[in-house]
Amino acid sequence: MTERGSEQQIELRIPEDDLILPFQAEHADVLGRLVKLGPTVDTILSRHDYPEPVSQLLGEAAALTALLGASLKFEGKFILQASTDGPVDLLVADYQVPGGLRGYARFSAERLAELPPNGRLLGEGHLAMTIDRGNDTERYQGVVPLEGDSLTEAADTYFRQSEQLPTFIRLAVARHYRAGKAGGRPWTWRAGGLLVQKLTREGGRTSRSDAAFEEDWTRAKSLAETVEDHELLDPTLPADRLVYRLFHEEQVRAYRAISLESYCSCSRARVEELLKRFSPEDLADMVVDGEVWVTCEFCNSRYRFDPGSFTEA
Repeated sequence: MTERGSEQQIELRIPEDDLILPFQAEHADVLGRLVKLGPTVDTILSRHDYPEPVSQLLGEAAALTALLGASLKFEGKFILQASTDGPVDLLVADYQVPGGLRGYARFSAERLAELPPNGRLLGEGHLAMTIDRGNDTERYQGVVPLEGDSLTEAADTYFRQSEQLPTFIRLAVARHYRAGKAGGRPWTWRAGGLLVQKLTREGGRTSRSDAAFEEDWTRAKSLAETVEDHELLDPTLPADRLVYRLFHEEQVRAYRAISLESYCSCSRARVEELLKRFSPEDLADMVVDGEVWVTCEFCNSRYRFDPGSFTEA
């Protein structure tokens, strides 16, 4: 899709939902990505019986992971992990090329019940962002303290400290009512997010003065800040239309959208291989009523094994 002035030319078919739409606002020399999540994030959140605040937090993590992971141009995985001393002590989401998304949250129900209104779910800790290119390459990891009250603020800290790259991020998560679904699940989860980053001088118009360079970013950031949560979450508002609504004055150009879907890498064979690495003593501690049960933290699938032979009982 290319938009110039009041004209709109559709060059690529944009999916209606569960997508990441990369774009570039050429006048302002900024790159951006817009994510809209429907069934994908609903699947991730509905696999576990999370309390609503935990679901909301994990939905934000999934949207943020999709926004950041979509920058990968090779086979690999982007992993976002928050470890904290708060009621939610572990938050993990990962994006696998070309568009797989999953997530998991671990929390204390007792501490969550004691949390005052507007209390911090994550508490003190750190946020790690890892790029895993596979077994034959080294991982790249950036770690920053968890600061502020949201994942957005923690990610902003990462880009300021580690990347030194002007970045704007907005995330939105909410339940959405689907008319006509009264017999099933009328309320489903949706998530959305917008990321805008200033191009480096090498990637932008290098002839621009420092003042013009800063002015471009200020203008683009101001436009990005006008986005509303309901726009990021609205299933009837196409991603390309929202991008055009926000940045049409900056000669915005959208690129090929990336389709997203929930996934999990667990399997019976992988779990069995993992169990073989445990000592007999450790395996004995896992036995309950003569069986070993293993539950995947991500997709909640359960696998049953005979403790002696690791064959299905």
